[in-house]
Amino acid sequence: MEGTPTPRDPLRFAVLGPLLARRGREELDTGSPQQRAVLAALLLRAGRTATVGELVDGLWGGSPPPTALNALRTYAFRLRRALGTDGAAVLVSDSGGYALRTGRDGSGPAVELDLDRAWSLADEARAARGSGNPVRARELVAEALGLWRGEPLTGLPGPYAETQRTRLEEWRLSLIETRLDLDLEVGSHAEAVSELTALTAAHPLRERLRELLMLALYRSGRQAEALAVYADTRRLLADELGVDPCPELSALQQRILNADPALATAPGPGRKAAGFPKGFIRPAQLPADIAHFTGRAAHVTEVLGLLAPGPGQDLGSGQDLGSGQDLGSGQDLGSVHGPVVPAVTGAGGVGKTTLAVHAAHSVRHRFPDGQLYADLQGTGPEPAEPETVLGWFLRALGVSGAAVPDGVQERSALFRSTLDGRRVLVLLDNARDAAQIRPLLPGTGGCAALVTSRHRMTGLAGARIVDLDVMDPGEGLALFTRIVGTERVEAERDAAMDVVAACGFLPLAIRIAASRLAARRTWTVSVLARKLGDERRRLDELRAGDLAVTATFELGYGQLEPGQARAFRLLGLADGPDISLAAAAAVLDLGIDATEELLESLVDTSLLESAAPGRYRYHDLVRLYARACAERDEQPPAEREAALSRLLDFYLATAVRAYALERPGDRLVAHLAPTAVPGLDLKDGGEAVDWLVTEAACILSCVRLQATGSSLRRAADLLLVTKDLVEAGISGSGYIHTAQEVLAAALAAGDAQVEGRTRVALAHAHRFAGQLEESAEHAHRSLLLGDATEDSTLIRCYAANLLGIIAIYQQRHEEALVHLGRALGHFRADGNRLGEASALSNLSRACTGLGDAARAVELAEEALAIYRGVGSWRLGNGLYALGLALAEAGRPDEGMRRLTEALGIFRDNRQRWWEGMTLYRIAEAHVAARRREEAVRSAELALSMLRDLGSWWQLADALTVFARALDLIGQAERARACLLEARAIRERRGAAERLREEEGPGGRPEFTSG
Repeated sequence: MEGTPTPRDPLRFAVLGPLLARRGREELDTGSPQQRAVLAALLLRAGRTATVGELVDGLWGGSPPPTALNALRTYAFRLRRALGTDGAAVLVSDSGGYALRTGRDGSGPAVELDLDRAWSLADEARAARGSGNPVRARELVAEALGLWRGEPLTGLPGPYAETQRTRLEEWRLSLIETRLDLDLEVGSHAEAVSELTALTAAHPLRERLRELLMLALYRSGRQAEALAVYADTRRLLADELGVDPCPELSALQQRILNADPALATAPGPGRKAAGFPKGFIRPAQLPADIAHFTGRAAHVTEVLGLLAPGPGQDLGSGQDLGSGQDLGSGQDLGSVHGPVVPAVTGAGGVGKTTLAVHAAHSVRHRFPDGQLYADLQGTGPEPAEPETVLGWFLRALGVSGAAVPDGVQERSALFRSTLDGRRVLVLLDNARDAAQIRPLLPGTGGCAALVTSRHRMTGLAGARIVDLDVMDPGEGLALFTRIVGTERVEAERDAAMDVVAACGFLPLAIRIAASRLAARRTWTVSVLARKLGDERRRLDELRAGDLAVTATFELGYGQLEPGQARAFRLLGLADGPDISLAAAAAVLDLGIDATEELLESLVDTSLLESAAPGRYRYHDLVRLYARACAERDEQPPAEREAALSRLLDFYLATAVRAYALERPGDRLVAHLAPTAVPGLDLKDGGEAVDWLVTEAACILSCVRLQATGSSLRRAADLLLVTKDLVEAGISGSGYIHTAQEVLAAALAAGDAQVEGRTRVALAHAHRFAGQLEESAEHAHRSLLLGDATEDSTLIRCYAANLLGIIAIYQQRHEEALVHLGRALGHFRADGNRLGEASALSNLSRACTGLGDAARAVELAEEALAIYRGVGSWRLGNGLYALGLALAEAGRPDEGMRRLTEALGIFRDNRQRWWEGMTLYRIAEAHVAARRREEAVRSAELALSMLRDLGSWWQLADALTVFARALDLIGQAERARACLLEARAIRERRGAAERLREEEGPGGRPEFTSG
């Protein structure tokens, strides 16, 4: 019967929490607290005998009762009975005392103890860390900590149990420190700050926690706070104990003051840094090696010889076998001659990337500290900027986003410092020129950079050029055979050689042709050879230098059926990073099944890539070629315009559906341009949010592409109906830039209606970016335009509401009442229930700011009733407003419940901006109630979120409330650092006037009504 214990079931005991004993799924009754205390004492001796005297002292201390000995014997008897048939074998009398046998030597029943498991996991973690695997070590330590179920030995009496509780709690804290240390070692700096802040509040005299907090703050780009932690610690230790901070803490402070580059990430092998972890992030970014890599033996040997010198220069071992020098010390081959830079050059399609990736995989074991990869897009119209690439690399190496500096020179310097002492291979693919490469090169030995480019890197000092040409006939045929199969090729060898020759011996062309044949078992090699028979045109283009890549694509394009070719051309017109199957169907004006069949056939030809199930993308060069084909072959030109118009309609129609699901009762969608193409049939708000998040970049690209001519109004409407991209914290800056392009197009076209709508979108976006003056300007100007066009209803509603919100933020609450009163009237006249609720919520906020708490609560509850009626996640906004109003009305507990409820709604719907603001408000309430740890935790979470979103004025407010929380836990210097940062942010935003208004009694900044 399930759950019934069997003789083979081990006895399981747990002491890391309330004492528990189980056999199988059955929990055993271990008796009274005193009896359980005896069991605990025996369990914690790991099988060693405890004398009667030790047990009596441990249970009763220096004042045992007269019946202590008899009581002890009775406890032992009852415990044996509770343990069942194995009781006598497990709990034994020995040398005038008792012992609990574990059975590890096979002499008795098996006994398991959670503490033993925790020790074992800790030992495994130490071994994993010692072998250079901090990620696994962290997992093991976390698993050990997961065994704790509360206070160890909860409720057990006696001095022994009390001593063991203290010991086990100290060990738990030590494990937490180890786990946090490993967090920093694997790059989770920002995530560790919140927990470390709370722990230093709970254990203020624990210096190791303070040291870890300083390091986490510094690596998160918060140097002033890190130094403030040291100042707080020094003052606390002097006041409480009359001592100075430990040498490790003082040394760390000095290193932070000196901006020691080694602090940017954890030190690696060969770099000694007392008190710091020995591991670091090991990126493994190389693309997959090509399964059918063939030939190129001489070139591979040459590249490998440059990346991994032969005997006497073994980079993998860390020893120069010829000289005995320790390469880990920084005196290796690279230190003397600079980093190794083979540059593989040649025409497009010749196989540069394939060879480089294969070579990199062959030597990756010689670069144990990681491999970085970047496609520099040097053959495209917008090559990757070195500053952007350096940002990718630094984050991959464990540098937090906040610690990545601006400017290519600063990033390049930090990149070289981060690589100092490491062995990292950097593969820079598709480079434009030497100027693009130079900032991306490591600066010290042990590392290497491998470059591919169409251009010879003659301007790159120290580069070793590896020229790559087309394959020789034997290599080309071998590559073809490996893909197609020996049997088919041997049956038609001459035809196979014709195919390879028709491909011009370019590897990319051979792979395309062979892959098509391998996927079509009914074709013979001769069929493929005949399809490639138009040599004159193809070979002429292949001999045209840089046009070799285009010629290779032409080969694949020329083999397409008419429907495939049309799909290839038209899909290339879209400008997003990829395209969904449904969007592609709209472009092609076909059903989903027919579209999928076409796209999969294009994937087979390697002209299209499958980015993910149901999503497709072009390589950048293939996209340019497809557009050229569309301009040349897609006639009349109206066909191209019609395809893009259908794509715009698809995105607009689907966005309207998503907006209606997320905001039921909002009449915005009733004022938008009609569409001729249906969108997706989204089922609910969750699916709507998923779609919007996934398609964000594609939507904005479509808007930019279509911001012209007859499509301009629909492009503006698509922008307006996807404004949640900003509010959800998905694409704030990208949205603003796109809206600015649409506005410029509207101004150029003299289209007042589009201008007005776009200004509403910009006002909305600038509001969430904290750019209040820009937001107000666009809202005011849109109102003027609305009065002059047929868009008066739409613009009056949203522009007036935005002006009211901005006035609240700027603490002009009387003015806010005027704007919001107008907005409420406009929303009601339009029958816009959700807009009405929004205006009521904002009116509540204005009344809160004016101190009219009763009216604020009344308005918020009226808004809440509407939100509940329409069933939108906007209910969170109503709860947020009501929570603030209740707090103002002297009902803080009710207010906190409403805010907590709102927080859950915002999280469920991925509304990151509102989540951050709600956390800020919750932290504010905890500060007011002097709930120290809750205040610090909530404020730190709010800060983390708002920093990522780049909303400056909200960040400044969150820093201020965080400073107050830090004051509560005695970290005054760190609090001051946060206040200084908040002040600097406000001053940078030109908000000196607002700062003066916020100064409260004693110079303590007051909170805004954000």
